[in-house]
Amino acid sequence: MTSVLIIDDHPIVLQGCRRILEDVGVETVRGARDIVSGYRSYWRHRPDVVIIDLAMQGNDLGGLNLIRRIRTRDPRSCILVLSMHNDPMIVARALEAGATGYVLKDTSSDEFLNAFHRVRAGSPYLSGDMAIEVALVRTGVRRNPLADLTPRELQVLSLLAQGTPYGRIAEELGISYKTVVNVSSHLKQKLEARNLPDLIRIAVQLIATK
Repeated sequence: MTSVLIIDDHPIVLQGCRRILEDVGVETVRGARDIVSGYRSYWRHRPDVVIIDLAMQGNDLGGLNLIRRIRTRDPRSCILVLSMHNDPMIVARALEAGATGYVLKDTSSDEFLNAFHRVRAGSPYLSGDMAIEVALVRTGVRRNPLADLTPRELQVLSLLAQGTPYGRIAEELGISYKTVVNVSSHLKQKLEARNLPDLIRIAVQLIATK
C-alpha cells in the first residue's frame, strides 16, 4: 500500500494532487498546509513519498529547510519537490538539500505521475531540459552573482534596478518597509555593495544582463 504526504499551503494544489494520485490507485494521500504540521505528519505517518512546495506562508524557500530536516533524520526518504520556481539555481539547491526529484507546478499530469513513480522507486527525477540547466549550474558554467539570492531578494533587486524607492517596493510586494530595508541590507552583503547607490548600480548591471 502506497502512502503520500503533500505539504503545500494552496488548497487547490492539495486537492488536485490528491485527485491525480488517487486516480492511479494511491491508497493514502494526506495533506499539510504548513511546514510545522507537515514535519509532524511526516514522522507520525512515515509516508512512502512526501511532496513538498518550496514557498509556503510567505517564506520564499522555507521548504528547503524542511527537506534538510527530513533527509537528515531519514536518509532513505523519497522527496519530490512540486514548485513554481524554474530557476536552475533553486532546483540545484533543492537537490543539494536532499530532494529526490523536482517538477514544476505547470507540468502535465503525465509528467507529474512519471516523476512520482520514479521518486517512489528511489530514483532521481528531473525533466530533460531542467537536468541540463542544473548540470550547467553545478559545473559553474552559468555561475553568476545572482546564484545565491532568494526569490524575494531577486524581486527587490529588480525593483531597485528600476529606481523604485523602498516605500513603493513594500507596496508592490505586499511586505513591510522594514522587510525591504532588511532584504536590501542582505543584498549589500551578498553583492558587496558599499551603500544603497552602489547597490542600485550593481542591480542595474546584473538585471540588464540576466
